[in-house]
Amino acid sequence: MRVSPPEVDATTPPARGAVDPGESDLLAKAQGGNLFAFEEIVRRYQRRVYGTALRIVRRHDVADDVVQDAFLRAYQALERFDRQRPFGPWICRIAANLAVNHVRSPESREEGLPEGLAETPMGEPGPLSGVLESEGREVLDRAMDRLSPEQRAVFVLRVFEELSYQEIAEALAISPGTVMSRLSRARERLREALTPYLGVAMRRAGGGPA
Repeated sequence: MRVSPPEVDATTPPARGAVDPGESDLLAKAQGGNLFAFEEIVRRYQRRVYGTALRIVRRHDVADDVVQDAFLRAYQALERFDRQRPFGPWICRIAANLAVNHVRSPESREEGLPEGLAETPMGEPGPLSGVLESEGREVLDRAMDRLSPEQRAVFVLRVFEELSYQEIAEALAISPGTVMSRLSRARERLREALTPYLGVAMRRAGGGPA
């Protein structure tokens, strides 16, 4: 099964933590062997899963591979999935685990995102705010690169996917205490990296010298 590149997200997935009755129906059909139903589920969650993978592996080509593998594994395990639970957190946990395993692998070489391939911002900011937003993304990008893959995974699942400590622990096969420890270290390292930039950005936004 080949998943198309996540260019367009035609259908909005349900809110995090919520179970959409329509999605439950799709999952029931997919569990019964309906490939079209599963393809619709893929379309709903492809961008979200891609974002989870990219924030951990930090390379677009590798994130593509993780997305493909995550949906393939989800399909293979679909019979055991409880339709009373939301699909989104489950598939994102699979992707996060695969992403961490990839970065840990001996053949993996961590590289920063190629220039110009950062995620596209929403809206149309003015000239100054556009510059600050662009620079802020670059600073955050570099700060995320300095985290270990384990710290990135915990940070992404907690902050972007809003999973509980227990859910993250189960996804990554670690204890809740380890989750909290890694999350604390990740936040501290990001804070240290971003604080100098935030001071400069605030002065520039206020018209003061940089």
